[in-house]
Amino acid sequence: METINIKVEPEIAKLYQESDNNKKEKLNTLIKLFFQSDFTQKSLTEVMTEISDKVQQRGLTPEILESILNDDE
Repeated sequence: METINIKVEPEIAKLYQESDNNKKEKLNTLIKLFFQSDFTQKSLTEVMTEISDKVQQRGLTPEILESILNDDE
């Protein structure tokens, strides 16, 4: 693994630094999806829509996603 630097607002940096490893892994997964696919030629909105469509096809409902994102364990 390598480290990259991304400029964000100070509030976001603080929230990231205070978050648990589970949330950091979720962000890492989103970054991987973004760069390891054909998403790099699309707008963020297109990428988000495509990711949403793919996870829904695989059975992930909005309720399950919300539960995963709100999981603080």
